[in-house]
Amino acid sequence: MKKTWIILGSIVAILVVVGLAVFGVIAGNYNRLVTLSEAIAGQWAEVENQLQRRNDLIPNIVNTVKGYAKHEKEIFTQIAEARGKLAGAGSIREKIDANRQMESALARLLVVVERYPDLKANQNFIRLQDELAGTENRITVARQRFNETVRMYNTTVRRFPANIVAGMFGFEKKDIYFEAAEKAKEVPTVAF
Repeated sequence: MKKTWIILGSIVAILVVVGLAVFGVIAGNYNRLVTLSEAIAGQWAEVENQLQRRNDLIPNIVNTVKGYAKHEKEIFTQIAEARGKLAGAGSIREKIDANRQMESALARLLVVVERYPDLKANQNFIRLQDELAGTENRITVARQRFNETVRMYNTTVRRFPANIVAGMFGFEKKDIYFEAAEKAKEVPTVAF
């Protein structure tokens, strides 16, 4: 009888150790997935912060350019529409698409600026343009960090044994990368 209790006790001890190990693996992977999911939200907040900074600069630049280029109404309308879409976008995908439209409108604005040499020499415009360039750099860095965080999350969701835990708790791959706009892939023409 004593031998039976020893064997039974050993089996229970082994099951407890195995159960704790399995629980540790599940808990560790779950916590990593939660951490990465929250990191995506944090990185997206940084992207939005920089997009808002750019959005706040745009009216100042537009008003400065308007003083020189009164007849360039189409570009100002496009920028206003793009800002409206960016402000009204609800999902991350909608915000990414609205951001692409804003970038396109800003590129057209800079083409307009090239036509006005006096404007390019205006100190207020130069300062605003420098601010915008710095903001665009910050947006680029924030996008890169966001994409890297999404990549890490997606990799974790797909790797074993985290993929089992992800499936158990509803963590799914996210398809919300920032990608270059089609126009950005075109080689610019330079003519002298």
